[in-house]
Amino acid sequence: MNPFVLTPEMTSASGTFYPTGYVFALFKDEDAARKAGQALSDGGHVDVAHARPQEILEHVVRTLGNADTPLPSVGAEGVIVRRIAELASGGCHALLFEAADDDTPDSLRDLLQAQAALAAFYYRRLIIEDLITAPA
Repeated sequence: MNPFVLTPEMTSASGTFYPTGYVFALFKDEDAARKAGQALSDGGHVDVAHARPQEILEHVVRTLGNADTPLPSVGAEGVIVRRIAELASGGCHALLFEAADDDTPDSLRDLLQAQAALAAFYYRRLIIEDLITAPA
């Protein structure tokens, strides 16, 4: 696994975290994330990046900035970044990996549920698939 590095291509025109073509999945701790990262690599996903909670808060969450001021944004980016912030604040680690051509939302959901992901988002052009629904 590689360390997570936020690049300009991973943000929307407004600067909010939006890595088109990638999946960002969160796990309860580092061990769970590393096990999932190994499973993803074994399954053919290359360049899996690991983000520690502090890195998520410093790099991903800061992209929210003032995007919702004075009114909430129309898109879901802000809502999702706030959800990511809540999980990272609780100690969750994350993995970022590029979706393969043959990946579908259902296949990604099945893969990440099997790895006990707490949340996962598939950033497609103009839509963010919420792959793992948080328990009520």
